[in-house]
Amino acid sequence: MNRSTFLRSFITSTWLGWQIESNWADPFLFLVYSIVKPLAGAGIIIVMYGVISKGNFDTPLFTYIYIGNAFYQYVAMVMTGVSWAVIDDREHYKTLKYIYTAPVSVPWYLLGRGVSRFLIATFSVAVTIVFGVIFLHLPIQIQTIQWPLLIASILVGVIMLSLIGVLLAGITLLTVRQSFFIGDVVAGVFFLFCGVIFPIELLPPALQTIGRLLPVTYWIELVRRAMVGQIAEAFPTFSGITEARLFAILVGLTIIYGVISIIVWKVCDRSAREQGLIDWTSNY
Repeated sequence: MNRSTFLRSFITSTWLGWQIESNWADPFLFLVYSIVKPLAGAGIIIVMYGVISKGNFDTPLFTYIYIGNAFYQYVAMVMTGVSWAVIDDREHYKTLKYIYTAPVSVPWYLLGRGVSRFLIATFSVAVTIVFGVIFLHLPIQIQTIQWPLLIASILVGVIMLSLIGVLLAGITLLTVRQSFFIGDVVAGVFFLFCGVIFPIELLPPALQTIGRLLPVTYWIELVRRAMVGQIAEAFPTFSGITEARLFAILVGLTIIYGVISIIVWKVCDRSAREQGLIDWTSNY
């Protein structure tokens, strides 16, 4: 396939993904849902932290937790969205076999399907951060945000999450009932091991090693530093590592996980074709 095929696959599936994500309700109801959902998630963290700290929200730790939880929405939405497209098209709409016979690149099609989730996640993250600044007085100021670092980190992070989503999509091709939980399980692992709501130093040493091998750990640290600078650097996990080195580690791990994802996808895709699993329905 040539470059135009990849681009056409990506753009068409992006449009399709947005239609699927947004056409279940009228625009006003969808807007309300898009605002309420992230605030509800943030509310859980606020209540939990408020109970533990007895309502002391003015500590750097709360800012650390809140920003990590806000940007974690990208993990759940983008990564799971790419892998979920297999279940959606094969089990629900029963169109995956037609996509395979069309002149499109299936991996690029799956990546495009994740873009709509990225757009929704971006809106959710923005709503969560603005709510925290206005009502919880988080020490985030537009003029102090390191915008180049933030934009570059988000860009690399989304590519990394999308590639991991392709890996999970390949595994999903070979699995049957309840396989939609794969994305949620992996997202849960990242939530626990990557320092989303607490420094990974609180984990046992063996589990800390797992966290340091996952690219999401470095991505979360970078977006925190881009947003609040010295507050994030005050925590022990990577206090002795510069932003440039963290970014280099993130890029390196993204490349490694990307190569693994491509290999896993090709192996699973070949196996699914040989076993006749492309048009196999098991969940509906």
